[in-house]
Amino acid sequence: MKIATFNANSIRSRLEIILGWLKECKPDVLCIQETKVEDKDFPSLAFVEAGYNVIFRGEKSYNGVALISRQKPADVRFGFDDGGQADETRLLCAKVGNVNVVNTYVPQGREIDHPMYQYKLKWFKRLKAYFNCHFTPKDRLVWVGDLNVAPEAMDIHNAAEQEDHVCFHVDVRKAYADTLAWGFVDVFRKYHPEPDQYTFFDYRTINAVERKMGWRVDHILATSVLAAKSRDSYIDVKPRMLEKPSDHTFLVAEFE
Repeated sequence: MKIATFNANSIRSRLEIILGWLKECKPDVLCIQETKVEDKDFPSLAFVEAGYNVIFRGEKSYNGVALISRQKPADVRFGFDDGGQADETRLLCAKVGNVNVVNTYVPQGREIDHPMYQYKLKWFKRLKAYFNCHFTPKDRLVWVGDLNVAPEAMDIHNAAEQEDHVCFHVDVRKAYADTLAWGFVDVFRKYHPEPDQYTFFDYRTINAVERKMGWRVDHILATSVLAAKSRDSYIDVKPRMLEKPSDHTFLVAEFE
């Protein structure tokens, strides 16, 4: 099974790039974040015509998650069910074949002293509780998406300058690590321990891809039982170099 994740930064703006990538790379599952579209306006027909099933939950101009799959997904859930803010446009859970998929768009956090940063830290704790409620580390489970955290210094081109950034601050890295410790393996790092591997390249940085000035904030994380079945994982930077791209690009993992 080939599973991919992509922050589209507006699915309608990136539709041709996504459809072209689906045709070329033929994933079994593609999880998308930041669709930025209300459900009534989601371009579902385009994916159906391409031979895929699609489920989604979104809102105008912000957030939004979707799952595109060859097999029809089952056990579909959106958002948290812990009595707090549901965040249905940030969390999607479904079963595709024999694999449980959790697709998340973690809050960015804005600034260290902003309330959204504290919300982000709590979000990771809520997500760990969500895993505890619905799964065990022995399940075939993959957690993917734009997690808005670079786990290590090697995941940013200029880490020494980013200590107070909401995607690299020590507290968010600890929150991420604690959730990861629930029972996940970083599938990409299993195959690529080397530096200069990024999924996000800021629009404001000229020739960011060519200059390798990026961040690795998009992740595919699998429970040990599923990670043991992985065959490869890689970042496809080519879509980031197309005309009118997202600031993110596709991350892929392949499993037996």
